[in-house]
Amino acid sequence: MNQIIRIGVDTSKSVFVLHGVDAAERPVLRKQLRRKKLIEFFAGLEPTKVGLEACGAAHHWARELQELGHEVVLLPPQYVKPYVKRNKNDAADAEAICEAMSRPTMRFVPVKTAEQQAALMLVGTRDALVRRRTQVTNAIRGYAAEFGLIAARGLDKIEPLLARIAADTSLPRLAKELFETHAEDYARLREEIGKIEARLMGWHKRNELSRRLAEVPGIGPIGATLTVMKVPNPQAFSRGRDFSAWIGLKPKDHSTAGKTRLGVITRAGDDALRSAFVAGATAVIRHVKEGKGNPSPWLVELVRRKPAKLAAVALANKNARIAWKLMVSGERYNPVAARGGRVAALRGGSAPRPPRAPNDEPRAEAATTEA
Repeated sequence: MNQIIRIGVDTSKSVFVLHGVDAAERPVLRKQLRRKKLIEFFAGLEPTKVGLEACGAAHHWARELQELGHEVVLLPPQYVKPYVKRNKNDAADAEAICEAMSRPTMRFVPVKTAEQQAALMLVGTRDALVRRRTQVTNAIRGYAAEFGLIAARGLDKIEPLLARIAADTSLPRLAKELFETHAEDYARLREEIGKIEARLMGWHKRNELSRRLAEVPGIGPIGATLTVMKVPNPQAFSRGRDFSAWIGLKPKDHSTAGKTRLGVITRAGDDALRSAFVAGATAVIRHVKEGKGNPSPWLVELVRRKPAKLAAVALANKNARIAWKLMVSGERYNPVAARGGRVAALRGGSAPRPPRAPNDEPRAEAATTEA
């Protein structure tokens, strides 16, 4: 067999398809392996460059192959799709991965460590519990309304509603028993969410970068921890605008023939991270409308001229750029400089920005649409 310079691997739960090429770009490896044979095969192979799509278990396999001495890159699936020539099957996908990873402008996903994935699991578990709590509270409200018991919006109104249900003697016994089941589920979820949030705050307090990001109005502890966990290599972005575009806070660009056509935000990148930035910005906008805080003149004028949701997205976009600047420079957020119009300024000490090599790793983990 000729020397293999690059291998594309199409992964699944139990079947893996490999496509390798030599220095002349000729296919010299087409192979299908079962899960238990994959590591054995790569252990007997000379170190080479291996590409996988960034999907389920991809980071695990990347770490395993890196331990064997291989250079592993993860590719966003949407960047691989254009290289599938005709029919979609495992062999065609492996060939497309092998072709896509050879492109000089291709962007790769940084391989996360097991500790980083465990931290992300903490955030994901909290989100799942919060969604479950919302389902339970909606069920309680819906069933209570069938018996003429109505409560105002807000989680703080659920326990008084349950107390009213328990005290209502006109309710059938079966209904009361079922409401008790929902009440127990709601109490359990509240306790579990409290424990998860305590662990999340502990992680936040132990991380210096997360504490610095939380100083930015509209980011907060949840947004800060999520940013640190989701972006292990901020230097992969050459500027804050690219980071904001990766999150999906830049408008879609469909320009041609010298005519600029900008649309709604792209919603690229990570949904959870974008939601955290927008939710935090929405809270800041609400305080500005109520006359609270000390907002910058730019934000006051924006809120005066634009709808609240549009202003929130614009503020989230600005906060994303500030967050990137703080991550790569080691600076602290300076509210005085921010109110004066600067993106971020030094406060106290700072760390120099690491130099970027001419052929540094591509910048983004997912699709970036720039305006």
